[in-house]
Parts: sequence; structure tokens; C-alpha cells
Amino acid sequence: MSLAVLMPVQAWAQNMIRSISSTQQGGADIVRIELAKPLTELPRGFAVQAPPRIALDLPGVSNGMGRNAVEINSGNMRSANVAQAGDRSRVVLNLRQASTYRAQLQDNSLLIFLDAAPSPATAAAAGPAAATTEPVHFAPSQNATTQALQDIDFRRGNDGAGRVVVNLPSSQVGVDIQQQGQNLVVEFLRSALPERLRRKLDVTDFGTPVQTVTATQQGDRVRLVVTPKGAWEHSAYQSDNQFVLEVRPQKVDPNKLTQGPGYSGDKLSLNFQNIDVRALLQVIADFTNFNVVTSDTVTGNVTLRLKDVPWDQALDIILQAKGLGLRKSGNVLWIAPKEELANKEKAELEAKQAVAQLEPLRTQSFQMNYTKAEEVAKGLTGQNNQGGSNANASRILSPRGSVIWETRTNQLFVSDIPSKLEEIQALIAKIDVPVRQVLIEARIVEADDKFGRALGVKLGASDLRGRQGGIPGYNVGGSNYVTIGGNYSAVGSQTNQQTSYNYNDSQFVNLPANVSGDAFGGATAANFALSLFSATANRFLNLEISALEADGRGKVVSSPRVVTADQTKALIEQGEEIPYQQSTSSGATSITFKKAVLKLEVTPQITPEGNVILTVDVNKDSRGTLTPQGYAINNKHVQTLVLVENGGTVVIGGIYTQEDLETENKVPYLGDIPLLGNLFKNKSRSSAKTELLIFITPKVVSDRVTATR
Repeated sequence: MSLAVLMPVQAWAQNMIRSISSTQQGGADIVRIELAKPLTELPRGFAVQAPPRIALDLPGVSNGMGRNAVEINSGNMRSANVAQAGDRSRVVLNLRQASTYRAQLQDNSLLIFLDAAPSPATAAAAGPAAATTEPVHFAPSQNATTQALQDIDFRRGNDGAGRVVVNLPSSQVGVDIQQQGQNLVVEFLRSALPERLRRKLDVTDFGTPVQTVTATQQGDRVRLVVTPKGAWEHSAYQSDNQFVLEVRPQKVDPNKLTQGPGYSGDKLSLNFQNIDVRALLQVIADFTNFNVVTSDTVTGNVTLRLKDVPWDQALDIILQAKGLGLRKSGNVLWIAPKEELANKEKAELEAKQAVAQLEPLRTQSFQMNYTKAEEVAKGLTGQNNQGGSNANASRILSPRGSVIWETRTNQLFVSDIPSKLEEIQALIAKIDVPVRQVLIEARIVEADDKFGRALGVKLGASDLRGRQGGIPGYNVGGSNYVTIGGNYSAVGSQTNQQTSYNYNDSQFVNLPANVSGDAFGGATAANFALSLFSATANRFLNLEISALEADGRGKVVSSPRVVTADQTKALIEQGEEIPYQQSTSSGATSITFKKAVLKLEVTPQITPEGNVILTVDVNKDSRGTLTPQGYAINNKHVQTLVLVENGGTVVIGGIYTQEDLETENKVPYLGDIPLLGNLFKNKSRSSAKTELLIFITPKVVSDRVTATR
């Protein structure tokens, strides 16, 4: 199918487009552009991925068809548009699917061969995991003799991309790019690789998708094999004699594939040899929604080859190659040398500063509703600077500005230039807002389980025959006797060596039940006594058994609650202060107090999502055992930072202790006698279990309701 639009009869003084038609041959589209005269060289052009189109610039050619649009609707072609600017015309071919092209001159015609578009099944199978792709002819070879590459380097981009940088001997070296399995193969046609560059680079430590880069000589070609890892995508571009292959980590979101880190423009392909920079910038401007204003100082030519690169990245490459800068204002891009931009901005800032020095001051009052006017005034003048040494660094007012506050009406009076007053008004609107409040409920549960068992004896003997006129003790031969007692005084009393008699001295064994532990709770052991004596009641054997078994369980539940403003510390405590004596430096004694309290100290911070970050400090102290120096303090302390949802409950601390204690005191050797040894020892066994749990529930108070129950 073909469509031809004939030109009207016009003068043949200038070359012009006579018709545009399209045919299909072998599944590929061929676009024929008939001209009045043959072209002297192939026109420059570029391809855009989205929307799919191809643009060709025809210098010295006008539009002689009498219309600017041609409907084709054949194969991959939709239509053609012709735009004329000055002495050149641009032909834009609108496609159904993105495609590459090849141009050829034939007599008075320009033939555009569009590559066959892949079928849906083939397109779905293509991707980074494809086994092998057809080579992409990035740039044709234009050199007749073999040229040696100058250098091969690897760099890491700011976005984590791996950049293989190759310095070419000239811009005439041809380049082919092909994906083989998981590798990228770049071939430089009619090129030589010096011995110093024939190597394998291990670039794993750079932290990019690229793992290795291998450079080898293959006949009259230089082969560069790049081995990436993971999910990646690549792009290539050439600026003058420098070729760059960029491999980026592929970022996937639920909706689309990001077209490269930091770049979101439509992809395009460009191939220009020694083109004027201003004309190249105009080419990019024609296919964007921006107006480009180029400074008169932007000059020079550039050789550029880009393949499937976002237009904003292409613009960035051009600016970097020529040392240019960019400033954006609305949909206008101003492009100039970086030094010129810096000087212009400097001049504008100096002009603004001069105006600020001469502009008359205005005075404006601000009513503070929720914030203290004095605190805001100190912030505006930098007096709240904690360092104190460089208050001007945190000053918000201009050097000519001043502020006073009135405490009774809580107002600010600021005198400054109008632009600064607008900034202060916006700042106060953000500061002077009601602060949300948080109700913090804590539940502290302390449970204990104690058990104790103790058993002890007292064993003693008395021989009172000597005190009653007889002979104490037992005969050991002749007129010698021996007597026994609990201690030295008991023996002296029985033999009348001393007149006084103390009953406690008669005890051989004094090991009563040990009930001093906390498990017994201060209870007194039960006693049972037994005495064996003679018929004349002058010899005695005394035995006392003491025993105690204690079992106790307890639970203490404390529930402190406190309301505080957002990011404001709150403290609540309840308990007692225990007095104790303390010596002073003069030797006198004084009474001081030590706290044994339940304390909740908390600082809430409400997050934008409505959750609450809590800085919590909880003390659970209680009175302990009595010591000669005073009462001991049982202390339990939890300090933490935790994120809790509004109205949710979190356990911020749990302390579980278990103490098992078993003691035995005995007379050596005698206490080891089976059965009878129990008369010469005491035993005690105790077990104590305690558990502390702290539950915190924050609730954001809203609608000015009372935060109490």
C-alpha cells in the first residue's frame, strides 16, 4: 500500500519535499521522501521511544507539498509531519511501536528503512534474562585503518551505577553492543588493543552491578565483556572521543519500571557528528515541554552518540561535556556556562542585599495564642542559641530588624523589612499552634512467692551435786574426778570455783532454727523442750527443738496515670521518705530522708502517623529489711525508649528473680553421726520468687476532653 502527495507547481529555485509515501517489503516498512533535487549527504536524525517517532532534519529543504501532515496508516507507520523553520525542514515519522532506522540516498529520494517490530510473544521473552540478543550497531565504522584504543577505565556513579569509560582514538571508530546470556559484549570495529590494556578488571568492591570487565583482541576488533550481577539495565553514550557504557541497578515499583535513577524523561537515540551545541540543544527542546534559552556565550561543536537514553540524562551529558550549567524557571530552561550563571546569581544576590540595606522598615504586631511571646522573641534574635558564642548564626531577623514583646497581652512587635516580615509571619503560623496532649497509663504488677523451712536444737547438761554438798563429776581414778559443762563458767560453777551459776552456760549446743531470712517474714519459730534428770534431781540433760515453716504469696498492683503535652516531660510519684541519722563534719548527727517511692517519668512524642514515641523512666522502690544503719531500699528501675500505637499497650520491662537458699550449721564430727547428729546441728531452706511487669498505654487526647476517669 502506498500514498503519494504531489506537490503544487512551484519554482524550482530551492530544493523541496515533493511527496512522502510508505511501502512494506519483507515485513519491514520503507518510507520514501521524494525531493526536487538529490541530497548531498544523509540527514541527521534521532529516534524517540515514547511516544515512538523518528525525526530527520533536512537543511536547505522547504516543504513543497502544500500541507504539513500526511496520513499513512500502513504497517508500523501512522503518519508523517513536516515542520519548516528558516531554511530547514524537519520530517517527523509517527510510529505505532518504537523502532530503529537506516537511511539511504537513491537519486532524488531519501529512503528510510524501519526495522521490523518484534511480535508480542518475542517482546515478552526479551529482557535481561534473554540468552542472546541481536547486536545493536551503536555507531558505524568510518575509519579505513585500524586505530588503537587509548585507555579503559571503570568508575562508580553517585546512583550506584557502574560506568565503563573507553577513550577512543577518534570519533570514527564503530561500536557494536550485544547481550550474550548475562554478559554485555561491546565490540570496537577496526581497532587495536595495546598490551597494557589487555586485562581483566575485578570491580566487585565498587558496589555496582558490574563484577568484572575483560578486554581482549579478536582479529581486527577489540572485545569488551562486561559481567553484571542481579537485576540491571544498561545504556550507552559517546561524547566526542569518550565512549561510556553505564550499567544501573534496576529499581522496580508496583506500577512501572523506573527509567534510570534520577532520570524520568522519554528515551531517545541521537547520532551527531560535529554538530553545533546550540543546534543540539534545540533538537532536545523540540521534543520536550520546555523552552530552552541559550546564552550567546554557548559555542562549540560536539560529537554525540546516544542509544535509548532519557532526554534529561542526554541534556545532562551535553552540559557536562561543554562545562555548561542550567537554571529552571517554570517551563523555561536557561543554559549558560557555569561561571556566567554563578556571576549572574552573585550579582542578583548583591542587588537584593543592597535593596535590603536601603528598604524602609515596617513594624507589625503578632498575637501569640499558644506560645510565650518572650520565647519566640529570643528565637528570632538568636538568644536561644545554646552555644552562645555565635548567636548571629541562628538569628532570623535581618541585621536591621528588632523585636520586643509584651508579657501581659502576650504580643510580639517586630520591626523589619517587608520581605522578612512575611517570613516571620509564616514562621509564627507554624509555631503558634495548640499542642496535642497524651494520657499515659502505666500498670506495674509485682508478685512474689516465698517459702521457708528451718529446724534447730539446743542441748545442755548440769551437774549440781557439788553445789548441794556432794561431789560433782565422775571418778577417773583415786581421788580425781572430772566434770563437764557448756563452757568454762559452767565447769567452775559445778565445782564451786565460783559462787554464781548461769543456766545458759550449761548449753553444749546452741543452734536454734535460723528464721532471719526474708522468706520467714519475721515470724518466731516454735519451741519444744525435754529434760532428763536423776531421781535426786541433781543431774540434768536438757534438749530444746525449734522449728518453723513459712509460706507466703503477695501481689502489688500500681497504676499511675499522667497527662502531658507533646514532647514535654511529665513526672508523677507516690511513696514515703525514710529518715536516718547522718554524721556531720563537726561530729554531731542530723536527720536526713531517703525516698522509697513509685515514680513514673515519661516524655511522649506524637509521630505523623498518630503513634507515640515514649521515653520512659520507671522506679518501683519499697522499704527493705532493717539494718543497724537503717532500713534498706529495695529498688527496681526501668528506663527505655519505645514506639507504641495510639491506645495500644506494650510491656516495657519484666524482671523475674528466683532465689533458692539452703544452709546447715553443725558441730564438727558430731553433726555427721547418723540420726544422733541432728542433735548437733540446725538446718534452714528458703525459696523466693519475684516478678515485675510494667505495662504502658499511651492515648492521644483529642476534642479537649478530660483525661481522667
